[in-house]
Amino acid sequence: MIGIIGIIIIFVMVFGGYLAAGGKMGIILKSLPYEITMIGGAAVGAFVISNDLSSIKHTVKDLGKVFKGARWKHDDYRDLLCLLFELVRLARQNPVAIEEHIEAPSESAIFSRYPKILDDHEAIDLICDTMRSASMNYDDPHQVEEVLEKRMETNNHHAMHSSHALQTVADGLPALGIVAAVLGVIKTMGSIDQPPEILGKMIGGALVGTFLGVFLAYGLVGPFASKLKTITEEDGHFYQLIREVLVANLHNHATNICIEVGRQNTPSHCRPSYSELEEAIKAVKQKDAA
Repeated sequence: MIGIIGIIIIFVMVFGGYLAAGGKMGIILKSLPYEITMIGGAAVGAFVISNDLSSIKHTVKDLGKVFKGARWKHDDYRDLLCLLFELVRLARQNPVAIEEHIEAPSESAIFSRYPKILDDHEAIDLICDTMRSASMNYDDPHQVEEVLEKRMETNNHHAMHSSHALQTVADGLPALGIVAAVLGVIKTMGSIDQPPEILGKMIGGALVGTFLGVFLAYGLVGPFASKLKTITEEDGHFYQLIREVLVANLHNHATNICIEVGRQNTPSHCRPSYSELEEAIKAVKQKDAA
């Protein structure tokens, strides 16, 4: 919602200010279809050339995040901490029993309580792979932490591709606007024998290309890329929390301490309070007891 409000503000301020200063929209509207075809078409073509099909689909899909925001919310972080609490506690109480959950999480009674997390393959793989490694005595906390760090760096690099791709398009749009403007000037020079009022409109139409390239770059595509980067970084905290809890577990800290480490490493606006998390864990214990 906030993204839509931002777009409205941009258009109202730019074109409202132009009209308030005595500008006329006629010449812009007349040139807009041709300019947007040249500039937008060239930008899309350059984007297609510089990315493979998978990356194109990924970027198009990620555009929705600009309006939806981060995937993981306050309740999701609380649920993740509860899930990790259940898994860590079970792994310590009965190392054999944990295997059925990490080998087939889709069939696990524990994982099934948290469907949104279960639907995220990366989060599930991160949890299961790490706990499986611990069960195989690959339990050096420093080695595991290093492996997890490299894994998350790779995943983050892939997740950031949409932002980088859009930023590349934003960087090229002003130049494409100049290309469209130059073509407009060439067209104008071919009609140099026309009266000044006609030439003025033709030159004005050519300058719409420069305006459009800069406007799209810094008013829309650039902010979209910046927003996607922010959202990707925010969602990355969800996986970092998993790393912190599981590494703390390998250090043989008490289960509650491991979960508190994760809670403290949760972003402040998504962090459940100590009492809230305690109540949630109590509810989990009651379900297990039943």
